[in-house]
Amino acid sequence: MFKQISGSDLAQQLAQNPSLQLLDVREWWEVERAKLPNCLHLPLSEFAQWSVQVRELLDPHQPVVVVCHHGVRSAQVCAWLLEQGYAQVANLAGGLEAYALQVDPTFPRY
Repeated sequence: MFKQISGSDLAQQLAQNPSLQLLDVREWWEVERAKLPNCLHLPLSEFAQWSVQVRELLDPHQPVVVVCHHGVRSAQVCAWLLEQGYAQVANLAGGLEAYALQVDPTFPRY
């Protein structure tokens, strides 16, 4: 099972490790409205295109935090990453909506 982390935990991890692997699985229009810096954007709707090359895009030996709007799509991708051999996978609980409420009230909400 993958780990669930809060927005506060994510902010703390990013402060300690700015190169933390972040995967944003929201749609393009969502990312245009709001995004965290240094996120790799791979929309879940384009899974068939990017899933075959995921090991080239994300290091399976490093932690990965997956984010989406509310934490549902990212949870699906977390489960899949575990099946692909990624051992350190975390889901942003409540998604970027929760991050905005817990960490950064200026983060755009939609």
